[in-house]
Amino acid sequence: MMKFLQRVLLGLACIALIQPPAFAQQQALPSLGDASSRIISPQLERRIGEAFLKQLHSQMPTSNDPLIKYYVQRQLIDLVQYSDLREAILSVVVVDDENINAFAAPGGVVGINLGLLLYAEDVHEYSSVMAHELAHLSQRHFARGIEEQRNQTIPNVAAMLAAVLIGIAGGGDAALAAMSTVQAASYANQMRFSRDRETEADRIGMNTLVRANHDPSAMSRMFERMQRAYRFTRRPPEFLLTHPLSETRIADARNQALDLPRGNYSDSLDYRLIRVRAETHFQKNPAQAIELYRKRLRDQPNDTASSYGLAISLSKNDQHEEALDRVESLLNINPQSILYNAAFAELLIAADRTNLARDLLSHQLVINPDNLPLSMLYAEALNKLELHEEAEAVLERQSKAHPIDVDVWFELAETAGLAGNITGVHLARAEYFYLHGSFHRAIQHLEYAQRLVRRTNPPLVAKLSQRIQDLRTAIRMSQS
Repeated sequence: MMKFLQRVLLGLACIALIQPPAFAQQQALPSLGDASSRIISPQLERRIGEAFLKQLHSQMPTSNDPLIKYYVQRQLIDLVQYSDLREAILSVVVVDDENINAFAAPGGVVGINLGLLLYAEDVHEYSSVMAHELAHLSQRHFARGIEEQRNQTIPNVAAMLAAVLIGIAGGGDAALAAMSTVQAASYANQMRFSRDRETEADRIGMNTLVRANHDPSAMSRMFERMQRAYRFTRRPPEFLLTHPLSETRIADARNQALDLPRGNYSDSLDYRLIRVRAETHFQKNPAQAIELYRKRLRDQPNDTASSYGLAISLSKNDQHEEALDRVESLLNINPQSILYNAAFAELLIAADRTNLARDLLSHQLVINPDNLPLSMLYAEALNKLELHEEAEAVLERQSKAHPIDVDVWFELAETAGLAGNITGVHLARAEYFYLHGSFHRAIQHLEYAQRLVRRTNPPLVAKLSQRIQDLRTAIRMSQS
Protein backbone atom coordinates (compact mmCIF):
# COMPACT_ATOMS: atom_id res chain seq x y z
CA MET A 1 0.00 0.00 0.00
CA MET A 2 2.95 2.35 0.57
CA LYS A 3 3.82 1.74 -3.08
CA PHE A 4 0.27 2.80 -3.90
CA LEU A 5 0.76 6.04 -1.93
CA GLN A 6 4.05 6.71 -3.70
CA ARG A 7 2.43 6.09 -7.06
CA VAL A 8 -0.41 8.46 -6.26
CA LEU A 9 2.12 11.18 -5.45
CA LEU A 10 4.02 10.30 -8.62
CA GLY A 11 0.84 10.56 -10.63
CA LEU A 12 -0.03 13.92 -9.11
CA ALA A 13 3.45 15.19 -9.89
CA CYS A 14 3.64 14.10 -13.52
CA ILE A 15 0.07 14.03 -14.84
CA ALA A 16 0.27 17.67 -15.96
CA LEU A 17 3.43 16.92 -17.95
CA ILE A 18 1.88 14.23 -20.12
CA GLN A 19 0.46 15.42 -23.41
CA PRO A 20 -3.17 14.29 -23.55
CA PRO A 21 -4.08 11.87 -26.33
CA ALA A 22 -5.86 13.19 -29.39
CA PHE A 23 -9.24 12.25 -27.99
CA ALA A 24 -8.87 14.35 -24.81
CA GLN A 25 -11.56 16.97 -24.36
CA GLN A 26 -10.76 20.63 -23.76
CA GLN A 27 -11.12 21.70 -20.16
CA ALA A 28 -13.61 24.31 -19.06
CA LEU A 29 -12.35 27.61 -17.70
CA PRO A 30 -12.41 27.99 -13.91
CA SER A 31 -15.34 29.76 -12.34
CA LEU A 32 -14.48 33.35 -11.46
CA GLY A 33 -14.92 34.25 -7.84
CA ASP A 34 -14.43 30.68 -6.55
CA ALA A 35 -12.07 31.10 -3.59
CA SER A 36 -11.03 27.45 -3.62
CA SER A 37 -9.83 27.82 -7.24
CA ARG A 38 -6.91 29.96 -6.03
CA ILE A 39 -5.16 26.81 -4.81
CA ILE A 40 -6.93 23.91 -6.53
CA SER A 41 -8.34 24.96 -9.88
CA PRO A 42 -10.93 22.86 -11.70
CA GLN A 43 -8.20 22.01 -14.23
CA LEU A 44 -5.90 20.72 -11.49
CA GLU A 45 -8.76 18.77 -9.95
CA ARG A 46 -9.29 17.19 -13.37
CA ARG A 47 -5.64 16.16 -13.54
CA ILE A 48 -5.80 14.76 -10.03
CA GLY A 49 -8.85 12.76 -11.11
CA GLU A 50 -6.98 11.41 -14.14
CA ALA A 51 -4.02 10.41 -11.95
CA PHE A 52 -6.35 8.83 -9.42
CA LEU A 53 -8.03 6.78 -12.15
CA LYS A 54 -4.69 5.34 -13.25
CA GLN A 55 -3.82 4.32 -9.70
CA LEU A 56 -7.27 2.87 -9.15
CA HIS A 57 -7.04 0.71 -12.27
CA SER A 58 -3.58 -0.50 -11.32
CA GLN A 59 -4.52 -1.39 -7.74
CA MET A 60 -8.21 -2.30 -7.65
CA PRO A 61 -10.13 -4.97 -9.61
CA THR A 62 -12.91 -3.38 -11.63
CA SER A 63 -16.01 -5.00 -13.08
CA ASN A 64 -15.92 -5.90 -16.76
CA ASP A 65 -19.66 -6.65 -16.92
CA PRO A 66 -20.77 -4.36 -19.76
CA LEU A 67 -24.41 -4.26 -18.62
CA ILE A 68 -23.62 -3.32 -15.02
CA LYS A 69 -21.19 -0.64 -16.20
CA TYR A 70 -23.78 0.65 -18.68
CA TYR A 71 -26.54 0.87 -16.08
CA VAL A 72 -24.37 2.58 -13.45
CA GLN A 73 -23.20 5.16 -15.97
CA ARG A 74 -26.64 5.84 -17.44
CA GLN A 75 -28.29 6.10 -14.03
CA LEU A 76 -25.63 8.54 -12.85
CA ILE A 77 -25.91 10.66 -16.00
CA ASP A 78 -29.66 10.85 -15.45
CA LEU A 79 -29.13 11.90 -11.83
CA VAL A 80 -26.51 14.52 -12.76
CA GLN A 81 -29.04 16.55 -14.76
CA TYR A 82 -31.03 17.10 -11.55
CA SER A 83 -27.98 17.90 -9.43
CA ASP A 84 -26.01 21.13 -8.91
CA LEU A 85 -22.99 19.69 -10.73
CA ARG A 86 -22.04 21.74 -13.78
CA GLU A 87 -18.76 20.06 -14.78
CA ALA A 88 -18.75 16.91 -16.88
CA ILE A 89 -18.22 13.56 -15.21
CA LEU A 90 -14.75 12.29 -16.14
CA SER A 91 -15.32 8.62 -15.43
CA VAL A 92 -17.68 6.20 -13.69
CA VAL A 93 -15.92 3.25 -12.08
CA VAL A 94 -17.40 -0.03 -10.78
CA VAL A 95 -15.04 -1.81 -8.38
CA ASP A 96 -15.38 -5.59 -8.26
CA ASP A 97 -15.81 -5.85 -4.49
CA GLU A 98 -18.83 -7.04 -2.53
CA ASN A 99 -18.24 -4.60 0.35
CA ILE A 100 -20.39 -1.50 0.35
CA ASN A 101 -18.63 1.62 -0.86
CA ALA A 102 -19.11 4.67 -3.07
CA PHE A 103 -16.74 7.52 -3.74
CA ALA A 104 -16.34 10.81 -5.59
CA ALA A 105 -12.80 11.88 -6.42
CA PRO A 106 -11.62 15.32 -7.56
CA GLY A 107 -12.16 16.12 -11.21
CA GLY A 108 -15.41 14.21 -11.69
CA VAL A 109 -14.54 10.59 -10.90
CA VAL A 110 -17.49 8.74 -9.38
CA GLY A 111 -17.45 5.11 -8.43
CA ILE A 112 -19.13 2.35 -6.52
CA ASN A 113 -18.32 -1.10 -5.27
CA LEU A 114 -20.58 -3.81 -6.64
CA GLY A 115 -21.50 -4.32 -3.00
CA LEU A 116 -23.55 -1.12 -3.07
CA LEU A 117 -25.90 -2.78 -5.57
CA LEU A 118 -26.27 -5.75 -3.21
CA TYR A 119 -26.94 -3.54 -0.22
CA ALA A 120 -29.30 -0.85 -1.59
CA GLU A 121 -32.69 -2.58 -1.74
CA ASP A 122 -34.27 -0.27 -4.31
CA VAL A 123 -33.31 2.38 -6.81
CA HIS A 124 -34.16 5.19 -4.37
CA GLU A 125 -31.70 3.96 -1.74
CA TYR A 126 -29.04 3.46 -4.40
CA SER A 127 -29.70 6.92 -5.84
CA SER A 128 -29.49 8.52 -2.40
CA VAL A 129 -25.87 7.40 -2.11
CA MET A 130 -25.03 8.58 -5.63
CA ALA A 131 -26.76 11.95 -5.09
CA HIS A 132 -24.71 12.41 -1.92
CA GLU A 133 -21.47 11.77 -3.84
CA LEU A 134 -22.50 14.18 -6.61
CA ALA A 135 -23.06 16.83 -3.94
CA HIS A 136 -19.46 16.44 -2.78
CA LEU A 137 -18.37 17.17 -6.36
CA SER A 138 -20.77 20.03 -7.03
CA GLN A 139 -19.75 21.80 -3.81
CA ARG A 140 -16.07 21.18 -4.52
CA HIS A 141 -15.49 19.81 -1.04
CA PHE A 142 -12.03 18.54 -1.94
CA ALA A 143 -10.83 21.97 -3.11
CA ARG A 144 -12.52 23.72 -0.21
CA GLY A 145 -10.73 21.42 2.19
CA ILE A 146 -7.40 22.32 0.63
CA GLU A 147 -8.31 26.01 0.81
CA GLU A 148 -8.96 25.71 4.53
CA GLN A 149 -5.50 24.21 4.99
CA ARG A 150 -3.70 26.74 2.78
CA ASN A 151 -1.23 27.58 5.56
CA GLN A 152 0.06 24.03 5.73
CA THR A 153 3.48 23.25 4.31
CA ILE A 154 3.65 21.69 0.86
CA PRO A 155 4.71 18.26 2.20
CA ASN A 156 1.72 18.16 4.51
CA VAL A 157 -0.63 19.11 1.71
CA ALA A 158 0.91 16.43 -0.53
CA ALA A 159 0.53 13.81 2.19
CA MET A 160 -3.08 14.84 2.75
CA LEU A 161 -3.84 14.64 -0.98
CA ALA A 162 -2.46 11.11 -1.15
CA ALA A 163 -4.34 10.09 1.97
CA VAL A 164 -7.63 11.39 0.59
CA LEU A 165 -7.16 9.38 -2.59
CA ILE A 166 -6.33 6.21 -0.66
CA GLY A 167 -9.39 6.66 1.53
CA ILE A 168 -11.61 7.21 -1.47
CA ALA A 169 -10.26 4.05 -3.09
CA GLY A 170 -11.16 1.97 -0.05
CA GLY A 171 -7.62 1.03 0.82
CA GLY A 172 -8.35 -1.22 3.80
CA ASP A 173 -6.16 -1.74 6.87
CA ALA A 174 -2.91 -1.02 5.05
CA ALA A 175 -4.36 2.23 3.79
CA LEU A 176 -5.29 3.26 7.30
CA ALA A 177 -1.73 2.53 8.42
CA ALA A 178 -0.36 4.68 5.63
CA MET A 179 -2.79 7.49 6.40
CA SER A 180 -1.82 7.55 10.07
CA THR A 181 1.41 9.30 9.07
CA VAL A 182 -0.53 12.44 8.25
CA GLN A 183 -0.89 14.87 11.12
CA ALA A 184 -3.83 14.12 13.37
CA ALA A 185 -5.54 17.44 12.73
CA SER A 186 -5.27 17.05 8.96
CA TYR A 187 -6.52 13.49 9.23
CA ALA A 188 -9.57 14.49 11.25
CA ASN A 189 -10.47 17.57 9.27
CA GLN A 190 -9.45 16.70 5.73
CA MET A 191 -9.09 12.95 5.24
CA ARG A 192 -12.72 12.37 5.91
CA PHE A 193 -15.08 15.09 4.91
CA SER A 194 -15.95 17.29 7.85
CA ARG A 195 -19.23 16.85 9.66
CA ASP A 196 -20.49 20.09 8.12
CA ARG A 197 -19.63 18.94 4.61
CA GLU A 198 -21.30 15.59 5.15
CA THR A 199 -24.45 17.35 6.34
CA GLU A 200 -24.28 19.70 3.37
CA ALA A 201 -23.89 16.77 0.96
CA ASP A 202 -26.90 15.06 2.58
CA ARG A 203 -29.05 18.17 2.20
CA ILE A 204 -28.04 18.91 -1.40
CA GLY A 205 -28.23 15.24 -2.36
CA MET A 206 -31.75 15.01 -0.96
CA ASN A 207 -32.87 17.97 -3.07
CA THR A 208 -31.38 16.18 -6.09
CA LEU A 209 -33.47 13.12 -5.24
CA VAL A 210 -36.67 15.17 -5.12
CA ARG A 211 -35.97 16.80 -8.49
CA ALA A 212 -35.21 13.36 -9.98
CA ASN A 213 -38.47 11.93 -8.56
CA HIS A 214 -36.71 9.65 -6.11
CA ASP A 215 -37.87 9.12 -2.54
CA PRO A 216 -35.89 11.51 -0.26
CA SER A 217 -36.61 9.32 2.78
CA ALA A 218 -34.46 6.62 1.11
CA MET A 219 -31.35 8.37 2.40
CA SER A 220 -32.23 7.96 6.08
CA ARG A 221 -33.40 4.38 5.38
CA MET A 222 -30.03 3.58 3.86
CA PHE A 223 -28.20 5.19 6.78
CA GLU A 224 -30.27 3.31 9.36
CA ARG A 225 -29.73 -0.05 7.72
CA MET A 226 -25.99 0.50 7.46
CA GLN A 227 -25.81 1.53 11.09
CA ARG A 228 -27.75 -1.54 12.22
CA ALA A 229 -25.76 -3.93 10.04
CA TYR A 230 -22.35 -2.67 11.14
CA ARG A 231 -23.08 -1.54 14.70
CA PHE A 232 -21.18 -4.41 16.32
CA THR A 233 -18.55 -5.10 13.68
CA ARG A 234 -14.91 -4.60 14.51
CA ARG A 235 -14.23 -2.79 11.27
CA PRO A 236 -17.00 -0.97 9.40
CA PRO A 237 -17.00 -0.77 5.58
CA GLU A 238 -14.97 1.89 3.81
CA PHE A 239 -18.10 3.92 3.12
CA LEU A 240 -18.71 4.41 6.84
CA LEU A 241 -15.06 5.24 7.44
CA THR A 242 -15.13 8.03 4.88
CA HIS A 243 -18.76 9.02 5.58
CA PRO A 244 -19.15 8.51 9.36
CA LEU A 245 -22.73 8.21 10.58
CA SER A 246 -24.19 9.53 13.81
CA GLU A 247 -27.64 9.47 15.35
CA THR A 248 -27.87 13.22 14.78
CA ARG A 249 -27.03 12.91 11.11
CA ILE A 250 -29.59 10.15 10.58
CA ALA A 251 -32.24 12.14 12.43
CA ASP A 252 -31.42 15.25 10.37
CA ALA A 253 -31.82 13.28 7.14
CA ARG A 254 -35.12 11.82 8.33
CA ASN A 255 -36.48 15.22 9.40
CA GLN A 256 -35.38 16.94 6.22
CA ALA A 257 -37.17 14.33 4.12
CA LEU A 258 -40.41 15.07 6.01
CA ASP A 259 -40.19 18.72 4.93
CA LEU A 260 -39.66 17.93 1.26
CA PRO A 261 -42.39 17.39 -1.36
CA ARG A 262 -43.60 13.81 -1.65
CA GLY A 263 -44.32 11.92 -4.84
CA ASN A 264 -45.53 8.55 -6.02
CA TYR A 265 -42.48 6.35 -5.92
CA SER A 266 -41.99 2.90 -7.39
CA ASP A 267 -38.92 0.76 -7.76
CA SER A 268 -37.09 0.47 -11.07
CA LEU A 269 -37.18 -2.90 -12.82
CA ASP A 270 -33.88 -2.12 -14.52
CA TYR A 271 -32.28 -1.53 -11.13
CA ARG A 272 -33.62 -4.82 -9.83
CA LEU A 273 -32.24 -6.65 -12.88
CA ILE A 274 -28.80 -5.09 -12.45
CA ARG A 275 -28.88 -5.86 -8.74
CA VAL A 276 -29.52 -9.52 -9.61
CA ARG A 277 -26.59 -9.48 -12.07
CA ALA A 278 -24.34 -8.27 -9.26
CA GLU A 279 -25.78 -10.95 -7.00
CA THR A 280 -25.11 -13.76 -9.50
CA HIS A 281 -21.58 -12.46 -10.02
CA PHE A 282 -20.68 -13.23 -6.40
CA GLN A 283 -22.49 -16.57 -6.19
CA LYS A 284 -19.86 -19.31 -6.27
CA ASN A 285 -22.17 -22.28 -6.84
CA PRO A 286 -24.61 -22.01 -9.79
CA ALA A 287 -26.64 -24.98 -8.54
CA GLN A 288 -27.24 -23.28 -5.21
CA ALA A 289 -28.10 -20.04 -7.01
CA ILE A 290 -30.66 -21.92 -9.10
CA GLU A 291 -32.35 -23.20 -5.96
CA LEU A 292 -32.32 -19.71 -4.44
CA TYR A 293 -34.12 -18.16 -7.43
CA ARG A 294 -36.55 -21.07 -7.77
CA LYS A 295 -37.52 -20.55 -4.12
CA ARG A 296 -38.03 -16.83 -4.71
CA LEU A 297 -40.22 -17.62 -7.70
CA ARG A 298 -42.29 -20.08 -5.67
CA ASP A 299 -42.93 -17.25 -3.20
CA GLN A 300 -43.46 -14.64 -5.93
CA PRO A 301 -44.18 -16.33 -9.29
CA ASN A 302 -44.28 -13.03 -11.21
CA ASP A 303 -40.96 -11.69 -9.91
CA THR A 304 -39.20 -10.71 -13.12
CA ALA A 305 -35.84 -10.07 -11.45
CA SER A 306 -35.79 -13.56 -9.91
CA SER A 307 -36.62 -15.10 -13.28
CA TYR A 308 -33.75 -13.10 -14.80
CA GLY A 309 -31.40 -14.30 -12.07
CA LEU A 310 -32.55 -17.89 -12.55
CA ALA A 311 -31.81 -17.69 -16.28
CA ILE A 312 -28.28 -16.40 -15.68
CA SER A 313 -27.64 -19.12 -13.07
CA LEU A 314 -29.02 -21.84 -15.34
CA SER A 315 -26.72 -20.71 -18.13
CA LYS A 316 -23.71 -20.83 -15.80
CA ASN A 317 -24.74 -24.40 -14.92
CA ASP A 318 -24.93 -25.32 -18.65
CA GLN A 319 -28.74 -25.65 -18.54
CA HIS A 320 -29.06 -23.53 -21.63
CA GLU A 321 -32.52 -24.47 -22.92
CA GLU A 322 -34.42 -23.34 -19.84
CA ALA A 323 -32.17 -20.29 -19.49
CA LEU A 324 -32.96 -19.16 -23.03
CA ASP A 325 -36.67 -19.86 -22.66
CA ARG A 326 -36.87 -17.69 -19.57
CA VAL A 327 -35.07 -14.68 -21.04
CA GLU A 328 -36.91 -15.02 -24.35
CA SER A 329 -40.24 -14.84 -22.49
CA LEU A 330 -39.05 -11.62 -20.81
CA LEU A 331 -37.88 -10.26 -24.14
CA ASN A 332 -41.29 -10.92 -25.68
CA ILE A 333 -42.84 -8.69 -23.01
CA ASN A 334 -40.41 -5.84 -23.68
CA PRO A 335 -38.59 -6.39 -27.01
CA GLN A 336 -36.92 -2.96 -26.89
CA SER A 337 -35.13 -3.51 -23.58
CA ILE A 338 -31.35 -3.32 -23.95
CA LEU A 339 -30.94 -5.33 -20.74
CA TYR A 340 -33.12 -8.17 -22.06
CA ASN A 341 -31.64 -8.17 -25.56
CA ALA A 342 -28.07 -8.12 -24.27
CA ALA A 343 -28.80 -10.88 -21.74
CA PHE A 344 -30.46 -13.01 -24.43
CA ALA A 345 -27.47 -12.55 -26.74
CA GLU A 346 -25.13 -13.35 -23.86
CA LEU A 347 -26.95 -16.62 -23.18
CA LEU A 348 -27.08 -17.49 -26.90
CA ILE A 349 -23.29 -17.13 -27.10
CA ALA A 350 -22.88 -19.32 -24.00
CA ALA A 351 -25.15 -21.93 -25.60
CA ASP A 352 -23.07 -21.94 -28.83
CA ARG A 353 -25.91 -20.38 -30.82
CA THR A 354 -23.59 -17.62 -31.92
CA ASN A 355 -25.13 -16.97 -35.33
CA LEU A 356 -28.44 -16.16 -33.67
CA ALA A 357 -26.65 -13.89 -31.17
CA ARG A 358 -24.87 -12.08 -34.01
CA ASP A 359 -28.11 -11.50 -35.92
CA LEU A 360 -29.91 -10.27 -32.81
CA LEU A 361 -27.10 -7.89 -31.87
CA SER A 362 -26.68 -6.62 -35.42
CA HIS A 363 -30.37 -5.71 -35.52
CA GLN A 364 -30.23 -4.07 -32.09
CA LEU A 365 -27.20 -1.99 -33.08
CA VAL A 366 -29.22 -0.54 -35.95
CA ILE A 367 -31.75 0.64 -33.36
CA ASN A 368 -29.09 1.60 -30.76
CA PRO A 369 -26.00 2.56 -32.79
CA ASP A 370 -22.66 1.93 -31.06
CA ASN A 371 -24.32 1.04 -27.75
CA LEU A 372 -21.43 -0.14 -25.54
CA PRO A 373 -22.77 -3.41 -24.04
CA LEU A 374 -24.39 -4.47 -27.31
CA SER A 375 -21.18 -3.67 -29.20
CA MET A 376 -18.98 -5.58 -26.75
CA LEU A 377 -21.22 -8.64 -27.04
CA TYR A 378 -21.35 -8.25 -30.82
CA ALA A 379 -17.54 -8.26 -30.96
CA GLU A 380 -17.53 -11.36 -28.75
CA ALA A 381 -19.94 -13.12 -31.09
CA LEU A 382 -17.92 -12.12 -34.17
CA ASN A 383 -14.73 -13.42 -32.57
CA LYS A 384 -16.40 -16.70 -31.73
CA LEU A 385 -17.40 -16.97 -35.39
CA GLU A 386 -13.75 -16.20 -36.30
CA LEU A 387 -14.75 -12.91 -37.95
CA HIS A 388 -11.89 -11.17 -36.19
CA GLU A 389 -11.41 -8.20 -38.53
CA GLU A 390 -15.09 -7.29 -38.22
CA ALA A 391 -14.84 -7.59 -34.44
CA GLU A 392 -11.74 -5.39 -34.44
CA ALA A 393 -13.58 -2.68 -36.39
CA VAL A 394 -16.43 -2.75 -33.84
CA LEU A 395 -14.00 -2.38 -30.93
CA GLU A 396 -12.01 0.37 -32.66
CA ARG A 397 -15.20 2.44 -32.86
CA GLN A 398 -15.79 1.81 -29.16
CA SER A 399 -12.23 2.85 -28.31
CA LYS A 400 -12.93 6.24 -29.89
CA ALA A 401 -16.29 6.60 -28.14
CA HIS A 402 -14.96 5.36 -24.77
CA PRO A 403 -11.24 6.22 -24.77
CA ILE A 404 -10.69 5.67 -21.02
CA ASP A 405 -12.52 2.35 -20.77
CA VAL A 406 -9.78 -0.16 -19.93
CA ASP A 407 -11.95 -3.14 -20.91
CA VAL A 408 -12.43 -1.82 -24.44
CA TRP A 409 -8.66 -1.49 -24.94
CA PHE A 410 -8.03 -4.93 -23.46
CA GLU A 411 -10.52 -6.59 -25.79
CA LEU A 412 -9.25 -4.58 -28.76
CA ALA A 413 -5.69 -5.79 -28.14
CA GLU A 414 -6.86 -9.40 -27.91
CA THR A 415 -8.99 -9.09 -31.04
CA ALA A 416 -6.27 -7.35 -33.06
CA GLY A 417 -4.04 -10.31 -32.25
CA LEU A 418 -6.66 -12.75 -33.50
CA ALA A 419 -7.01 -10.63 -36.66
CA GLY A 420 -3.24 -10.74 -37.26
CA ASN A 421 -2.86 -6.98 -36.78
CA ILE A 422 0.32 -6.90 -34.70
CA THR A 423 0.63 -3.12 -34.89
CA GLY A 424 -2.93 -2.82 -33.60
CA VAL A 425 -2.07 -5.14 -30.70
CA HIS A 426 0.77 -2.88 -29.56
CA LEU A 427 -1.21 0.34 -29.98
CA ALA A 428 -4.12 -1.02 -27.95
CA ARG A 429 -1.85 -2.43 -25.26
CA ALA A 430 -0.04 0.89 -25.01
CA GLU A 431 -3.33 2.63 -24.25
CA TYR A 432 -4.29 -0.10 -21.78
CA PHE A 433 -1.04 0.27 -19.84
CA TYR A 434 -1.19 4.06 -20.04
CA LEU A 435 -4.62 3.97 -18.38
CA HIS A 436 -3.06 1.84 -15.61
CA GLY A 437 -0.24 4.35 -15.05
CA SER A 438 2.34 1.87 -16.35
CA PHE A 439 4.23 4.34 -18.53
CA HIS A 440 7.31 2.16 -19.14
CA ARG A 441 5.21 -0.68 -20.54
CA ALA A 442 3.17 1.79 -22.60
CA ILE A 443 6.39 3.15 -24.11
CA GLN A 444 7.60 -0.37 -24.84
CA HIS A 445 4.50 -1.15 -26.89
CA LEU A 446 4.59 2.24 -28.64
CA GLU A 447 8.18 1.53 -29.68
CA TYR A 448 7.20 -1.91 -30.99
CA ALA A 449 4.43 -0.31 -33.04
CA GLN A 450 6.78 2.41 -34.25
CA ARG A 451 9.26 -0.14 -35.60
CA LEU A 452 6.48 -1.99 -37.42
CA VAL A 453 5.20 1.10 -39.30
CA ARG A 454 8.49 2.99 -39.71
CA ARG A 455 8.57 2.58 -43.50
CA THR A 456 4.86 2.53 -44.27
CA ASN A 457 3.25 5.26 -42.17
CA PRO A 458 5.50 8.28 -41.44
CA PRO A 459 2.69 10.42 -39.92
CA LEU A 460 1.91 7.69 -37.37
CA VAL A 461 5.64 7.32 -36.61
CA ALA A 462 5.86 11.03 -35.83
CA LYS A 463 2.77 10.88 -33.63
CA LEU A 464 4.11 7.90 -31.72
CA SER A 465 7.51 9.60 -31.30
CA GLN A 466 5.89 12.61 -29.65
CA ARG A 467 3.82 10.43 -27.35
CA ILE A 468 6.88 8.42 -26.31
CA GLN A 469 8.81 11.63 -25.61
CA ASP A 470 6.01 13.00 -23.45
CA LEU A 471 5.91 9.83 -21.37
CA ARG A 472 9.70 9.76 -20.96
CA THR A 473 9.70 13.38 -19.84
CA ALA A 474 7.06 12.61 -17.23
CA ILE A 475 9.07 9.66 -15.93
CA ARG A 476 12.30 11.72 -15.70
CA MET A 477 10.56 14.54 -13.86
CA SER A 478 9.05 12.11 -11.36
CA GLN A 479 12.51 10.66 -10.60
CA SER A 480 14.31 13.98 -10.19
